Amino acid sequence: MTKALFTLDAVLEATGGRAQDVEASEINSISIDSRELGPDALFVAIKGDRFDGHDFVDTALANGAVAALVSEGNGKGKGRIVVQDALGGLRDLARAARQRNRGFIVGVTGSVGKTTTKEALRTIFEAAGQTHASIKSFNNHWGVPLTLARLPESAQFGVFEMGMNAPDEIRPLSQMVRPHVAVITAVAPVHLEGLGSTEAIARAKAEIFDGLEPGGTAVLNADHQHLTQLMDAAKAAGVANIVTYGFSRGVDWQILDAQSAGEQSFATIQHAGERFAMTFAIPGRHMLSNATAALAVAHLAGVSPEEGLRALAGLRAQAGRGQRRPLGPAEKPLVLINESYNANPVAVSAALSVFADVDAPGGRKVLVLGDMLELGDQAEALHAGLNEAVRASGATRVHLVGPHMAALAAALPAALVASHFRTAEEAEDVIIADLAYGDAVMIKGSNGVGLSRIVNALVARFEHS
Repeated sequence: MTKALFTLDAVLEATGGRAQDVEASEINSISIDSRELGPDALFVAIKGDRFDGHDFVDTALANGAVAALVSEGNGKGKGRIVVQDALGGLRDLARAARQRNRGFIVGVTGSVGKTTTKEALRTIFEAAGQTHASIKSFNNHWGVPLTLARLPESAQFGVFEMGMNAPDEIRPLSQMVRPHVAVITAVAPVHLEGLGSTEAIARAKAEIFDGLEPGGTAVLNADHQHLTQLMDAAKAAGVANIVTYGFSRGVDWQILDAQSAGEQSFATIQHAGERFAMTFAIPGRHMLSNATAALAVAHLAGVSPEEGLRALAGLRAQAGRGQRRPLGPAEKPLVLINESYNANPVAVSAALSVFADVDAPGGRKVLVLGDMLELGDQAEALHAGLNEAVRASGATRVHLVGPHMAALAAALPAALVASHFRTAEEAEDVIIADLAYGDAVMIKGSNGVGLSRIVNALVARFEHS
């Protein structure tokens, strides 16, 4: 018989809450969305920027939640567990879940690559034992405690992604997760609006070291200019061990002979005098870097490189993060590369380098690029700076979306720019009308630009021939 995630008594002990007509004695899932409830669900009524979960408590209970964790002053009605603050209560459950677990816990942050690295780790660990990992990009002030609160006591491995867009956001998350290994995938010009410089971004990422368990390890990408800053921060935080990886010479896990062909990536990985062949089905040097980070972390957890590489052979790109999808007739499909979830100068340049190797069945290669958000005063220059990477990608037509993309439109040859709109809604019909079977199209932009609506419209139009 599977052990409950939490008993009601354990929830009350962890949160200091009081039960109000709660009939259930066990909680087996936790949700903050009244539309997505697992078995024996506890609905946590957190207040967000747009919605207050307390407005959906009755809906959640009607939809099958066995109890709702609510803030003081919202306790009228049955099935409530009343705490001072619902989000604080969720954090209390997260700490309780972490306290009882004896598995190997990993925290992952970085300007780019953290979600793919997390998925690579999930892939390796799932082949080795019971694994719990962040879903989607649940990496913020509510996503991390929600994921941690869901950690089963019996999980052998846990992988937690941590994001930020301002100082002092990663530290409390890491102190909650208490990882045995902290990974920083890269430092790049992302969130400049809130941080001002890449040096400040590196400092914010280094906050992850403050939650490391005693004797823990920092795993650091060496292929950026802030490696020394991160290593110094790790040592200042008392980190016992530092492991490096990347393409740079002299690192602990070095990537050699990197290649991409079609939808495959290949490399030789050198570690401790040995060499290993890596292959998986996501193209790009940046993806090889992410996979190597996972290999290094898994080795620290006792998974051999051979075991890790076998598991990584099954790694696939996710929707919104490089997933490649042929639409329509097999003999001449429209090839969609969906990169619509996030964008920053490093990520866009990496995606464009992958697009350079994409073959279009009918010869046309089309780019849809949306604004890169949160770049502050450097936004115009960084958008314009993409122009060489766009030209090198082999794109024959470029559609641009967002006000900052005006800078890139001005930097590109006028004949290459097919359209420029301020919003995805305005651009949608024009872009869909411009595409045809046989084209290859990459859609890349920050999630807030809303390019996913163009992806969805494109799939609806071209999926069936």
